[in-house]
Amino acid sequence: MPLLGPTDTLPFAPQRITVSGTTGSGKSTLARRIGEQLSLPYTELDSLFHGPDWTPRDSFVEDVDTFTAKPAWVTEFQYDQARPMLVERADLMVWLDFSRFLVMWRVARRTVSRRWRRTELWNGNKEAPLRTIFSDPEHIIRWAWNTHSTTSGRAQDALRRRPELVVVRLTSTAEVKSWLDGPASTRSRD
Repeated sequence: MPLLGPTDTLPFAPQRITVSGTTGSGKSTLARRIGEQLSLPYTELDSLFHGPDWTPRDSFVEDVDTFTAKPAWVTEFQYDQARPMLVERADLMVWLDFSRFLVMWRVARRTVSRRWRRTELWNGNKEAPLRTIFSDPEHIIRWAWNTHSTTSGRAQDALRRRPELVVVRLTSTAEVKSWLDGPASTRSRD
């Protein structure tokens, strides 16, 4: 299946959708919007992965297996333990292939806002102090910078594993809007 763009008609009404993109690209936001627009249940993978004190939850893989075995869902394409299941079970991948500049702007703005407001994220966790960007190699902003170049490879690997998987590649916020207002909207009425 060739990559589809923001105005290409979807070949069917998708029921199992995963959204790929670099940390901070807007995967969760878009997945949530798709779920609302297509009336599909949305599950946030971060909420399943992160336990208290940012400890990975032992039940993560089992939880992903449980919800992806259902006939309809939307979630993010992340976590090495979950990606094989998501590729195997998804019928559509939406790939946010945004520039490093846009991703870094978004992740920095989001991180500062969450830290400033002391927003609780998952299971009592909050963003670390901003100064830890200099000391923590896995700080979310550093993580986004360091992993930006690998996102494309993950989407391409998904296509190699499942050539029949329908993948919509979106490269800007304008394309996201165009896709949501166009092909995704049309399929939501099928």
